[in-house]
Amino acid sequence: MKKYFMFDELGTNYRREVLGGFTTFLAMAYILVVNPVTLTLANVKDLPDALRMDYGAVFVATAVSAAIGCFIMGFLAKYPLALAPGLGLNAFFAYTVVLVNGSPWQHALAAVFISGLFFLLLTLTGLREKLINAIPMELKLAVGAGIGLFIAFIGMQNAHIIVKNDATLVGIGNLHEPQVLLAIFGIIVTVILMVRGIKGGVFYGMVITSIVGMFTGLVDLPEKVVSTPPSISPTFGALFSSFSDPSFYTLSMLSVILTFLFVDFFDNAGTLIAVANQAGLVKDNRLPRAGKALISDSIATIIGSIMGTSTITSYVESSSGVAAGARSGFASIVTGCLFLLSLFFLPLLGVVTPAVTAPALIIVGVLMVSSLGQIAWNRFEIAVPSFLTMIMMPLTYSIATGIAVGFIFYPLTMIIKGKAKEVNPIMYVFAVIFLLYLATL
Repeated sequence: MKKYFMFDELGTNYRREVLGGFTTFLAMAYILVVNPVTLTLANVKDLPDALRMDYGAVFVATAVSAAIGCFIMGFLAKYPLALAPGLGLNAFFAYTVVLVNGSPWQHALAAVFISGLFFLLLTLTGLREKLINAIPMELKLAVGAGIGLFIAFIGMQNAHIIVKNDATLVGIGNLHEPQVLLAIFGIIVTVILMVRGIKGGVFYGMVITSIVGMFTGLVDLPEKVVSTPPSISPTFGALFSSFSDPSFYTLSMLSVILTFLFVDFFDNAGTLIAVANQAGLVKDNRLPRAGKALISDSIATIIGSIMGTSTITSYVESSSGVAAGARSGFASIVTGCLFLLSLFFLPLLGVVTPAVTAPALIIVGVLMVSSLGQIAWNRFEIAVPSFLTMIMMPLTYSIATGIAVGFIFYPLTMIIKGKAKEVNPIMYVFAVIFLLYLATL
């Protein structure tokens, strides 16, 4: 085992790998709660049953697909990189595809499945690099920042910090409402933990907020701690019914598939490079086994969609495990085992209310917009598409619309600037596709 994971070469040992894997799990364990809440649209009232997924089944799909993704990454790519359903992509799945577009969640799962197949095919053929390289870095950074704003906006909505306002569309909520105060408390606690550099600060913030909520009577006490995992049958294999439904084959669904594919591209490539650099795994400006790492993600996404969850992606929280000493894929195996163990603790998750999850969404949003500083805002032809990509996501409640607007404006501003030849031809193809997409809305 030590030889397979190259412990001696990487200067690591079992203790460091176990500690690193456990630290990564604590840092990203919030997804076990946030993903089921998001995909089931638990905070949306009066939603037709046909559009609402089964909470228990999504919880199991989240934990099992995360475990499988970690195992594949650990054994195949041998990186200390953990995977789970991605924040942002799950919000797009639930709030845009299902809630706004009105598509059945089975169709959304089918779109995730197809995007996973495309990701695998593009990685195996080498076309993935061409597509990624065709998209300017500024737009990639803007996509990540826009998703961060979107996630934070959803978190504030769920906590009723931001509410509907007939005069201005949105406004500040009732700050005297107990649940709002609990959410604000959670934000403050999580910020303190993150500023102090506490590993797993987001997770611990949720724990502390839940405990305070129980003591103040704002959160119900769990009836028990351990239970048998729920059935996954309500979601397992449900996506395949979409392929016999003519309403699935639309231009709008094609844009959904492309959005899942693009965002997964950016998210994984950026996270992989960042974590590998931190771990000292980059050699001569090259990333060993990068292809296997991307294959791991695509396979996990395919399996996850069959089980009943949104796109599986690499987690930047893996950097906390690396900081704790993880250097090999063995740490990912440890993280995967902990995800499987969490299957038996669903009753505990009942204490995690919208007021408890909101701080996690907001803080993750803060982390995602950190890339804005790398955009050349002094170049107006770059600033316009970057800004529109970012701002249109929360304003239209759609990641796909934000990407579409930015990808349309980029070649336009570059042509006006006289730099049409600097635009990769693939970007013109993307612009046409997204123009057609917006025309169908």
